[in-house]
Amino acid sequence: MGTDVTQGIRVEVRPRFEPAHSDVPQGRCIFSYRVRIVNEGSRPVKLLRRLWHIHDGLAPVREVEGPGVVGETPVIAPGERYTYESFCDLRSGQGRMQGSYLM
Repeated sequence: MGTDVTQGIRVEVRPRFEPAHSDVPQGRCIFSYRVRIVNEGSRPVKLLRRLWHIHDGLAPVREVEGPGVVGETPVIAPGERYTYESFCDLRSGQGRMQGSYLM
């Protein structure tokens, strides 16, 4: 699990390999991930955009960018949290994701 805090916003990401949805011999490895965003600050924030860089051991880096997450642009009040789940597919069983949110 990865955790980072910036300007009072805590982001926790928990990845998980999904063997039931993967076909490793065919180069299709599915990883789900759960993201929890906690507003530890004193003002509400709105999640406007996200940018992810997906690094795959067997493929070029992919960039996923756009408004909000999973079709939502949530407002997170102080002391509240927002959680969502998504997935990515990799050609290899090894990779990493890094990115940022615009609030």
